[in-house]
This record gives sequence, structure tokens and C-alpha cells, in this order.
Amino acid sequence: MNQTATPQEVDRASARLAGLETAVSQALIGQRRVVRETVVALAAAGHVLLEGLPGLGKTLLVRALAAAVGGRFSRIQFTPDLMPSDVTGHAMFDLKSEDFRIRRGPVFCNLLLGDEINRAPAKTQSAMLEAMQEQQVTIEGKALPLPSPFLVMATQNPIEQEGTYPLPQAQLDRFLLKVFIDYPEADEELELVRAATSGKVGDRLDTSRVEQVCDLEALLDLQRIAASLEMDARVLEYGVRLVRAARDWQGVETGPGPRASVALVRAARGHALASGNGFVTPDDVKAMAPSVLRHRLKLTPDLEIEGYRPDDVLADLLAGVPAPRV
Repeated sequence: MNQTATPQEVDRASARLAGLETAVSQALIGQRRVVRETVVALAAAGHVLLEGLPGLGKTLLVRALAAAVGGRFSRIQFTPDLMPSDVTGHAMFDLKSEDFRIRRGPVFCNLLLGDEINRAPAKTQSAMLEAMQEQQVTIEGKALPLPSPFLVMATQNPIEQEGTYPLPQAQLDRFLLKVFIDYPEADEELELVRAATSGKVGDRLDTSRVEQVCDLEALLDLQRIAASLEMDARVLEYGVRLVRAARDWQGVETGPGPRASVALVRAARGHALASGNGFVTPDDVKAMAPSVLRHRLKLTPDLEIEGYRPDDVLADLLAGVPAPRV
């Protein structure tokens, strides 16, 4: 059993997470909620699915996070003709040694940006599924472990359906969070435009202002502290009750499985740590429930026709399931 994190460890990890948020915000102006949830996923060692319209900073966010953390960063632009070997790598014949050697693909990294992941066909998605769940890839029958830590930050566009392949539910379930990124506020957009056009040529993504505030060893330590954060049994039970209630909630055709309960507890711990707390409260569970559960709910056709979204159902769920007083 993991030992509970000490107050000194909590303070150290919380300060590091605050530094990560500040560093990422140097490149991505505004979007504080999005930055916070992404940093929470980093602390909880979970993959993130970013969904939003083009031009809102999804790719910039991931690049800024990679710059702040260090380690090896890779980017894959998913297209309908992308093959599994383009992701994982392949075996090739070396004329010098007269033997086959494995050429490793971009998935062998610490932080993988999967741009427009829903444009890849099912065969390529299956390669991603193994990497995300088992942190390994299989090439020519040989299982190769991926570096640690390994996190996938994937993006998808919600409005373009032509040439896209909906992600299978099994793969959606591997994402710890699904984070929506929306239009910035007026003052934030003004500041963003001013910063992006002041003496700069072109519109290249600029992460030069992002300082590295964490290395891989520190990140693994941070994740260990988050995993050992104190959590009262009543708060743990509340998280499980929320997920179980979602399965039978009115308007839900298919609800979240036990993996969602695990994900909610992990995310709540990450949120508590990012908030500077040494223990998890029901508010931490509530704060992360929409991002953890929205991609794990399938609504009935009747509700979808009426314009309901999973977030609408989750709002009712959080209001209807009583939280413990801790």
C-alpha cells in the first residue's frame, strides 16, 4: 500500500504544478480551465482528448506543455491514409549487418501530440490503443516498451465529419479526460492577437517564452505524490456512487464502466494537488466529473434529438447525487 504523501511533498508538487500552469499560460493566453485540466491529467498520468474548433490553440497548448516539461516530444498528423507502421515503426533490412533491425516510430516518446486523431482508420487506431493502454507496441511479434512517462494528448475537430472515423468506445475509454476548448473572452482574444502580431512574421506557433520548469524525474515524482494523496473513504465512495448512478440515469443509453470510477479518483487527486491541498474533497470529485465522464456516456436517441449533450445530463447527475460532508 502506498504511503500517504507528506505535507512537504504536497507543497513541493503543488508549487511545481503551479509553475507548469504559469509556463503554459505564457504561450496560451486565456483558457485557464483548459490549462488546469491538462495539468491535472499530467499529474494523474492520464491521456487527454482535446476537442474544439480550429484555431483555438489545441496544438499550441500541447507544444507549450512539452516545452515546460522537457523530455522527448513527438507529433503525428493523423490522416485517412496513415498506416500503423507510421505510428509504431517497422522492421527493415540492414544491408550492412545483413539482418533486420527495428526502426522506431514517433510513438516512442514521452509526450505524443496526436493531431486530428479521429481522421485515422480503425487499423491505425488499434496501434494507438495498445500504446495508450499497455504502454508498449508490437512490431513483428516483439513487444517493445514505451518510455516512461508516456502521455497522449490528442485533438479532434467536432464539426468536420467528412473523412473522419469516430473513435471506438474502447479507445475513448482510455482517455482520462475529454477537455473542451472554446472561444476566448474578448479581452483575452485582444491580448492574444496583440501578442501574436507584435513584430512577428507569419503565424508559426511560438513557444519560445515557455520555460522548462520540470524534468522527467521530477514529473514521475509529482505523479507518485498525486497517487498517494490522502482520500477519505466517504469521498472515494462518493466518486463510485456518481459513476454507478450515471449508468442508470434517465436518458443514458450506455453508461461508464469501472475504469471511469478509477479515472475519476485519479483525476480528483490530481485536481486536489493542483489546488494546493493535501487531501481530496468532494469538490475535487465534482470539478473533474464532467471531463472524466462526458466521453463515456452515450445518450438515448430521444435526448440527442432534443439537443441534449452529455454535460447537460452530468449537471443533473451532480445535482441529484448527494455529496458527503467531510
